Amino acid sequence: MKCCIVLVVCLLATVVKTTAQVTVDAKLDSAGIFIGQRIGVTLEVSADANKEVQLPEWDSLQQIVPGLEFVKAEKADTSFLNEGKRIMLSRRYYFTSFDSALYLIPEMNVKVEGEDYKSKRLALKVFTFDIDTLHADSIFSIKAELAPPFDWAEWRHVICLGVLALLVLGLLIYVAHRLKTNKPIIRRIRNKQRVAPHKVAMRKIEQIKEEKIWQSEDSKEYYTQLTDTLRQYIKERYGFNALEMTSYEIIQKLQEVNDEDAVSELRELFQTADLVKFAKYSTLINENDRNLVSAIEYINQTKLEEPEQKPLPEVVVVEEKRSKIAKMILIGSVVVAGMVLLSVIFYIGYRIYMLTM
Repeated sequence: MKCCIVLVVCLLATVVKTTAQVTVDAKLDSAGIFIGQRIGVTLEVSADANKEVQLPEWDSLQQIVPGLEFVKAEKADTSFLNEGKRIMLSRRYYFTSFDSALYLIPEMNVKVEGEDYKSKRLALKVFTFDIDTLHADSIFSIKAELAPPFDWAEWRHVICLGVLALLVLGLLIYVAHRLKTNKPIIRRIRNKQRVAPHKVAMRKIEQIKEEKIWQSEDSKEYYTQLTDTLRQYIKERYGFNALEMTSYEIIQKLQEVNDEDAVSELRELFQTADLVKFAKYSTLINENDRNLVSAIEYINQTKLEEPEQKPLPEVVVVEEKRSKIAKMILIGSVVVAGMVLLSVIFYIGYRIYMLTM
């Protein structure tokens, strides 16, 4: 008999000890709410740290009891007790109702190592609003959704990135176009002092005299340089393209602006030059010398005297040539920059989507 009593006492102690290892408690934020409001229920579970605990789950808008709907649940908060031997789980559940009544929230079921443990039942009162039916003009319909106000702080980063992306895109398009057309990316401009046409021609004639080309047997080279100098001078002096005209056309054009004496000597010079260049005519040294003097006299007679002043600068564009290695590096840089720019554009699109959601 004594053995049976001892055995019963041991079994009861074991059951009490096992039951005491798991505690489940549920608390309401408030005893009552108005219809349409939310109420939070905090569920707390205490168990051994090595136990597997499963908290209750519901679908959104699922009715726990008729008239009481589940809204959402927050993430469970975990804390350890007794130097990590015990665990405390806390989770908030939100419910709502659109009917005024007294609701009895059923027990919340928790599984610990496959065994069920239930919380206590909770009572919730849902109140309605008093409506003044005698003054119908005081009742308003549901207002439309209001768009959130524009917040510069949220959009500033996106706008700045967008402007920067547009500038970089324009630069990449410009560089790609210059590379495709094999033109320099940057053009340097330097000033070149403008020299009067007759001075340029006289310098060229002095160079011909110093090289003594007319004394050599190559008369064709001598007359080619001499007539090219005169053609360039006539072009800059009178404004028509003497470089692309025949000797006859040049003489006809000059007769409109020069006297016959000047043109006659120049006509003889061009005729001799044409014979040398096209008919293999051989000239004497004194004849070459005379034609050189005729060219100098023509320039001196027709030169335009300019007033003494500082010569105006002439803009000259200096284009830089790129090596193959530099061009390959530049193309690679453009490709990499394009990929980075594409990533930035995707990021800007993502940010705009998130801000307008």
